[in-house]
Amino acid sequence: MLKVHIETLGCPKNQIDSEMMLGLLSRDQYGIAEFPEEADVIIINTCGFIESAKEESVLTITEFLELKNEGKCSTFIVAGCLVERYAEELKKELPEVDIFIGTTKFPLIVQAIESHEQGHDPIVNIGDIDILIPENIPRIKTTPDYTSYLKISEGCDNNCTYCIIPQLRGKYRSRHFEDIIAEAKTLVSDGAKELIIIAQDTIRYGKDIYGKNRLAELLSEICKIKGLKWVRLMYAYPDEITQELVDTFAEEEKLINYIDMPIQHASNTVLKRMNRRTSKEEIRHVVEMFRNKIPEMVIRTTLIVGFPGETEEEYNELFDFVKEIKFGRLGVFSYSQQDGTPAAKMKDQVDEDIKEERKNFILELQQGISLDNNAKYMDQIIEVLVEEQVDDEDVYMGRASFDAPEIDGQVYINTKEKLIIGSIVKVEINDYMEYDLIGGLK
Repeated sequence: MLKVHIETLGCPKNQIDSEMMLGLLSRDQYGIAEFPEEADVIIINTCGFIESAKEESVLTITEFLELKNEGKCSTFIVAGCLVERYAEELKKELPEVDIFIGTTKFPLIVQAIESHEQGHDPIVNIGDIDILIPENIPRIKTTPDYTSYLKISEGCDNNCTYCIIPQLRGKYRSRHFEDIIAEAKTLVSDGAKELIIIAQDTIRYGKDIYGKNRLAELLSEICKIKGLKWVRLMYAYPDEITQELVDTFAEEEKLINYIDMPIQHASNTVLKRMNRRTSKEEIRHVVEMFRNKIPEMVIRTTLIVGFPGETEEEYNELFDFVKEIKFGRLGVFSYSQQDGTPAAKMKDQVDEDIKEERKNFILELQQGISLDNNAKYMDQIIEVLVEEQVDDEDVYMGRASFDAPEIDGQVYINTKEKLIIGSIVKVEINDYMEYDLIGGLK
């Protein structure tokens, strides 16, 4: 039996693609190698979103190719966003790679390997980025059993001037309502207690195929699944968040009081140059809608500093907005110039040193905001999803409902009791740090 190892870079959307590739290969009698040294087939599923992601992808490919050069694997595959963008360049620069496969062609992974084994070398499968990904592709999960990502659409129609995603992932294509619910039920029956709803932009779900937004309806239906504890919504752009969605959060107990809402900036002039479909006033209104209905709502956002032409005044407007809103969770990126985007050709590109300085000022501001936010949990009892024990000590690490995996904080649980990984326990908070909470079982 041939064994395959897959290395996934980038976002959770990429991770789901990798899980489907593993599912297809497993169904075709391939084994799964935990370590790349044990694999006959190595797949690097790349990210090409920003410059640092491209650099990480190239470095990873180069490192893993050493195994191919040493004769430890027979087939080497590079997949994903970097291939969709630079297939011909990669083919020229990396002759050792056997197969290149783009963002929508990964369902052909088995056929591509079979073709390679028949002597077709190298094989390049890219293009047709607007096609629908087939339903009912099996997934071999790479997340813990208790947490699963659920992708509800492919592609994006926003055409933000800084973003390459529409060129890598195609136009917005919602999955059918019934297919999503069926997959959600399967994931829960397989042990998932937390479903994390993702897409390039979740807020537009359904408009392309149903003529109306059906996200609130979809979330309510998912919340009906027995055995499911938490439903988490990510990548919800603010411009089409409605009172209906806010009310759904308030009504559905399983829909946790957390939303990932990327705003990118708060200066209307910068937002216009970014081709964002919102304004500072509209963003503030959305925040107020949530907080008026659900005072404990945790809003996560991401920002871009140093966008072309960003003046000191525009940056200060963003800084003051962060100080005013006091987001529960916040990430900051320095603008990354992407070939093929309108922003890359804009005048007044901001110096890297200024970008870094502006980013650090906001991160420092958010650190203080986060510390104050965490202070509010003192002496409160919260639910925590237990994820690991700390080096056989009487300490466990987990996540509160208001913390997404990989990107948010953690809760340290001091207890002599043996806790089950994946269980949800009640913890009384008795200490806190800038991003993490500390407590004991209640």
